[in-house]
Amino acid sequence: MNAHFSKRQLPAGNPLANALVVIVGALAIGASLILGVAALIVLGSVVLVFAALVGIRVWWFNRRLSRQVRSANRHSGAQQTEIIEGEYRVISSVRTQDPRPRQ
Repeated sequence: MNAHFSKRQLPAGNPLANALVVIVGALAIGASLILGVAALIVLGSVVLVFAALVGIRVWWFNRRLSRQVRSANRHSGAQQTEIIEGEYRVISSVRTQDPRPRQ
């Protein structure tokens, strides 16, 4: 494989055609670099805008959540203790005989 690439030469014997191939190749490489940099800038801009939108949304959500927590703390301060009345009956897990006769 190395023997094939050892003789690098331009395809045409005409010097004008050789110069044209070099110029077109250089222009193609330059255009590729410019388009690549432009694509990188556009992609980076899109990522930055998206990151800014996500950051603003998270900040807004945290701010709203902290307001709700403060509001809940203010309202719960007035009703700090609450008494619930009721009756209960203890039911044993072991079945005992009921002293009352069944009817």
